[in-house]
Amino acid sequence: MSKVGTRVLVAGAGVSGSSAAEALLAEGATVIVTDASEERLAELAGPRMRGAELLPGLTEPPSDTDLVVTSPGWRPDSPLLTAAAAAGIEVISEIELAWRLDRASGRPARWLAVTGTNGKTTTVGMLESVLRAAGMDAVACGNVGLPAVDAVRAGHRVLAVELSSFQLHWSNTFAPETGVILNLAEDHLDWHGSLQAYGAAKGKVYGGNSVSVYNGDDPASRELVNEHSVARRVGITLREPEAGQLGVRDEELLDRAFGPDGVPASAEAAPVSLATVADVRQVGEHNLANALAACALARSCGVAATACAEGLRDFAPGEHRSVVVARSGGIVYVDDSKATNPHAASAALGAHRDVVWIAGGLLKGAEVDELVRQHAHRLRAAVLIGTDQEPIAEALRRHAPDVPVVGIPPRREAAMSEAVRLANDHATSGTAVVLAPAAASMDMYTDYAHRGREFAAAVRAVQAEPAEYPRG
Repeated sequence: MSKVGTRVLVAGAGVSGSSAAEALLAEGATVIVTDASEERLAELAGPRMRGAELLPGLTEPPSDTDLVVTSPGWRPDSPLLTAAAAAGIEVISEIELAWRLDRASGRPARWLAVTGTNGKTTTVGMLESVLRAAGMDAVACGNVGLPAVDAVRAGHRVLAVELSSFQLHWSNTFAPETGVILNLAEDHLDWHGSLQAYGAAKGKVYGGNSVSVYNGDDPASRELVNEHSVARRVGITLREPEAGQLGVRDEELLDRAFGPDGVPASAEAAPVSLATVADVRQVGEHNLANALAACALARSCGVAATACAEGLRDFAPGEHRSVVVARSGGIVYVDDSKATNPHAASAALGAHRDVVWIAGGLLKGAEVDELVRQHAHRLRAAVLIGTDQEPIAEALRRHAPDVPVVGIPPRREAAMSEAVRLANDHATSGTAVVLAPAAASMDMYTDYAHRGREFAAAVRAVQAEPAEYPRG
């Protein structure tokens, strides 16, 4: 990808930045790494980064820089990236770097790409499990934890790649074999500036596809595939599938898009049974949609139907995604701290009939009115935490005026413990106490995982009986 002597500036010393820098050094590039945190830069010092120059706080690239590789957290309007653009220096993501390294390897992998506002991590996990059930050398990577650069350098043959809008924004030649946009709702508008720009970034997942998968039940997904894809299109739906779709009928996941070896099925062909609804162990219709998307991507590269059922049964979800942390007195306590926006919170709430809702944090400009209107009938009470409580409280007053609402002052010590105690006071047998914040966590916690751990600890403190964690 790079020539010996090429000078590359890596913006960000986190997981993706350090992997990018290491890969570039192996390619013979001259590498500079910058980060606002001197401590984070210092953690990179060592044999792996021998030869890299570590410079804290750069606001413009050195004059002889050929390329900038940026981490997802760096906004397009940050001084360093603005200065790079003004100087005519190309800026790319770690994903784009991985793609170029892979293409230049002479033995490129198959890339199956997943993006959307919600469900990405679950879908790539399901996809990895299905691909492995089919005997493929597959790995989940990208925004899911393992940097794509590391997956490429390890030589994996099939990559199940989770992609954020930030990563796609800086990806210029990226063209996966198959891609899907699961859904689109307001999120990260503070980074992208508008829903249109956010959608345009997501739409890059359809560039160069052989097969483009879309969610037929999500209007934005349908619109984006029409705007950005010229490939064969395969839909997923929670209804009975039409020709060219995967869907659900009589508790079965059915395929009317692919025949043997991933070839297109004729409109007259009988549907292929992929799995039962019971094989998808994650709660909620949104997880059925995630399973259908994973199967569609896997089937596009020839995976047999039997591997879909096996892979879905074997899949174990990540933490803080609709995980039951305890049951006591007929009350179930559910950690969905990963629901960091209203769209994700809607899926979490929709999985239960009677809910005491713990919500709040940083809304990042997202609207919650429709979320509350849609789920008002299932709310027994709401306990609000974090900075942006008032928009949620206002929506509850409008759409659920009879629902008790309690707010806990932001940043109060042991706020989550108080929230769980109050929620428990409103719950009764048959109720789900659901942490689905609809907001980011950084006002009070290190990240959503920290918030979820605090919730689980608070639940234990009200003497709930531990539940057995589900295998999948």
